[in-house]
Amino acid sequence: MSGQHLERNHRPGGSRAAADGARGSTVLQRGHPLPGRSGPRSGTKPDRDSGEPWLPASSGDVLLVTGNVRLQAETERIAAAVGASLRTTMDLSAAFPMWDTARMVLLGSDIRDLPPRRRAPSVLLGLNGEGDSLWHLGAALGAERVAVLPEAAAWLAEHLGSSDDPDPGGLVLGVTGGCGGAGASTAAVWLAQEAAVHGIRTLLVDGDSRGGGLELCLAAEDAPGLRWPDLADASGSIGTGQLSDSLPIAGGFSFLSWPGSRDRPLDVEPGAVAAVLDAARRGYELIIVDIGRGTESLGSFAWDCDRILLLAPAQLRAAVAAARLLQELPPVDTALVVRGNAGAALDGPLIAESLGLPLHGLLPELRGTGAAAELGRLLEFGKRKAVRRFAESVLQLLDDGAV
Repeated sequence: MSGQHLERNHRPGGSRAAADGARGSTVLQRGHPLPGRSGPRSGTKPDRDSGEPWLPASSGDVLLVTGNVRLQAETERIAAAVGASLRTTMDLSAAFPMWDTARMVLLGSDIRDLPPRRRAPSVLLGLNGEGDSLWHLGAALGAERVAVLPEAAAWLAEHLGSSDDPDPGGLVLGVTGGCGGAGASTAAVWLAQEAAVHGIRTLLVDGDSRGGGLELCLAAEDAPGLRWPDLADASGSIGTGQLSDSLPIAGGFSFLSWPGSRDRPLDVEPGAVAAVLDAARRGYELIIVDIGRGTESLGSFAWDCDRILLLAPAQLRAAVAAARLLQELPPVDTALVVRGNAGAALDGPLIAESLGLPLHGLLPELRGTGAAAELGRLLEFGKRKAVRRFAESVLQLLDDGAV
């Protein structure tokens, strides 16, 4: 897992299966957005008997808590560049009175704890070279995002400048297989296809550079538009229209794929991934990411997901493999989809119970699906009634906040 990933986003705290908060209009209504992400509350009302005064929700200031002089200097420079009002404290005791009134809380990696009954930090800040320990600390503290300085300076500047925008953007749904051949790519394609049928602005993202190119499953390798290598040097802010107008379309949805060729794919910098996904949130209602199972893809994409679907065949070894992969996923709301038919060797609810996940659907085992993927006919299979029932039920559960 790269220690230089600029932004990783996950829900603070709570069970993997926790509900997402506010309910919106149904996901299957044309033109209506999926429910947004529920971030940390801007203020916390104390216990009535604590004697502690209740404070207003926000002061408009950004609070930085760190005793690291270099981290402090880097952050103050970035805040000054975008005109953000920054208040800096060296330790938690000084930060405590301002914590709940701050518009945003930035926490340095030298701070290892949180004040009691206070919201999680908006961003955990670290310095290049801290390695994976930074991500583990971010997960433990429930930080919304992690930024490594100075590499993440451009992203942090944009984040500080745009944080007044209350719209969280589109929902990012990650799909990954608990074992090889679980059907994650197939499910991702069918979900994107069904969402597009119902008029939802949808983007399908290929998150696995070693997966062979998701565009091959769509028979869309010749479709005009950008692929990941074209965005390798992207940084800062990408215009919403600029991104959507540049991507290829198949099955009624946009897609961003790795090339389906034998050429070694160019490395895409973490900053480019962050910039692309931020632009995708602003331009699409639903972003479905086929994450893959590799450490690199999990590190690059899983942390940016609002929710994750874990796919597993109804088999014992697959269930064991899924349990192992589950330990590598970030603390994002996660649900299980079992691939199989009624009367499979293992019962879906039993697998879900053993993993401690809600069962979110049964991916139908259709004869010829593997060959369809090889021949680029997944979109054709996606029109079948069994597939549409599966995809529609998953989308409806997403809308209901069941993940």
